[in-house]
Amino acid sequence: MTNPGNTGLLGHRPRKRFGQHFLAPAWAAKVVAAIAPEPGDVFLEIGPGRGALTLPLAATGAPILAVEIDRDLARALATEAPRNVTLMQGDVLETDVVPFLSGLEPQRPLATAAGPGPGRRVRVVGNLPYNLTSPIFYRLAELQEQHRLFHDATLMVQREVADRLAARPRSRDYGVLTVSMALVGQITRILDLPPGAFRPAPKVRSSVIKLTFGPPPVRVPDPAFFVKVVKHVFGQRRKMVGNALKGFTPQALDILRSSGINPERRPETLTFAEFARLAAETQARLRPVPDKPPVL
Repeated sequence: MTNPGNTGLLGHRPRKRFGQHFLAPAWAAKVVAAIAPEPGDVFLEIGPGRGALTLPLAATGAPILAVEIDRDLARALATEAPRNVTLMQGDVLETDVVPFLSGLEPQRPLATAAGPGPGRRVRVVGNLPYNLTSPIFYRLAELQEQHRLFHDATLMVQREVADRLAARPRSRDYGVLTVSMALVGQITRILDLPPGAFRPAPKVRSSVIKLTFGPPPVRVPDPAFFVKVVKHVFGQRRKMVGNALKGFTPQALDILRSSGINPERRPETLTFAEFARLAAETQARLRPVPDKPPVL
């Protein structure tokens, strides 16, 4: 493999329209260590950029599907990446990555006396453009709901977004993104990065978070309706829950009482389990009652 410094990768000027801030090598090494790649891993990388994460992850032998929206960067990285990296030029929000990921087979160590090698894990990594962080998280959640494909996602995001993802009830950062992502897994904050960890340095601080995919804290029969209720309630977070829910259904007060929730509480005080009860009760009240058969 040639040195990236001898190609167009390092000479690429960051493009503001793509929100490009490239991770410095020393910090990239810390992120790769936090990812802790293992035999059996397959990676989806969102926005590989100059390959700060791509190349060291590829050096482990792991197959990588790297989706890059910048055509010039994708072309330059393709000249540096080894054969276990598949470069796709496109928008990850619009690209169907599932068929490509399904076709990637990890390198595994030979079976030993202790048993066969580790199983296949699809993992997501990336340095996300800050203006698209929430849409990308919702896209990953959608794919996970449809395909149960991912094991975890280690992603660099703006510090404020990390605060929202890891927030707890009764805090100002607790909101739609917090509750929605709890549907698909648990968030762990791994590492905080200063602006100087990137070139050019952004005006905000950043964090690395890990989303470990798994079932929600309590069962949610209809995730789409659940998110719809959560978004509506948090859309009026300064109001009491009773008033916020009235715009969704005139039965708001009865639904809240049946759910065991005081209508005078604020949206940010509701736990995931309480939102789940609220959504289930709301959906049950709104579901049409089937017509009774005629008496003969």
